[in-house]
Amino acid sequence: MTVDPLVRLRNTALALWLPVGIVTLWQVLASHRILNPLFFPAPTVVLASGWEMVKSGELPSQVGATLSRMLTGASIGVFIGLACGLAMGAVGPVRRSLEPIVSALNSTPKLALLPMLMLVAGIGETARIVPIALTCFIVLAMHGLDAVRGVDQAYIELARNYGAGRRAMLRRVYLPASLPQIFTGLRLALGRALVITISVELVSSTNGLGSMIWLSWQTFSTDKLYIGVFTTAALGAVFHNGLAWAETRLIPWRNRAGGR
Repeated sequence: MTVDPLVRLRNTALALWLPVGIVTLWQVLASHRILNPLFFPAPTVVLASGWEMVKSGELPSQVGATLSRMLTGASIGVFIGLACGLAMGAVGPVRRSLEPIVSALNSTPKLALLPMLMLVAGIGETARIVPIALTCFIVLAMHGLDAVRGVDQAYIELARNYGAGRRAMLRRVYLPASLPQIFTGLRLALGRALVITISVELVSSTNGLGSMIWLSWQTFSTDKLYIGVFTTAALGAVFHNGLAWAETRLIPWRNRAGGR
């Protein structure tokens, strides 16, 4: 469906006016020394420092380390969590066996597991990736379960009347009907995975954006600290909008009322 250019311009303006206004006010206050430059360097200073980090390769290297760690854990957690959620929703005994465990893990702070994982797996990437995978697993398992249980019973009965077996039901009924909520779960899972990745890097890594943020705080390199935070926020926006774009292409039947 073609979007009216005026509507697209309006939506872009609504999305940008607040951050642009905040940055502009920040620049004005910093330029007049109303804000302490040690704690609030001007946006132009942050931008110049970020460009130097890009040219030197430091920022791409840190972003690459964070993305590698995050996407590895997220891929594992999403795959297992989606399979577990669909199975719990479609098969009663599986749900009764696994739902209490998933619920218990959901209320467990993932970062609190890091010392235990380091004792078992050592000080390495495995201990850092497991909390990321666990976070994505829980989100996708819960969303998959709720999505399958929310499928219209009429579709299920119709498929059964046509002789659909369990595998056909999963492929032809449960999965297509669950896709909208699964994509919602994916957006939440990747957002939380990025948060956990940065948190893990803050306390147990020598590379990545989280490590860069922590080192910048320790050395009062506030321009690098802001660069790390802003880069993390930009990555989160890219993941969210990328999945929203994929959702519009893969699920054209979803109702998109509400001013989108």
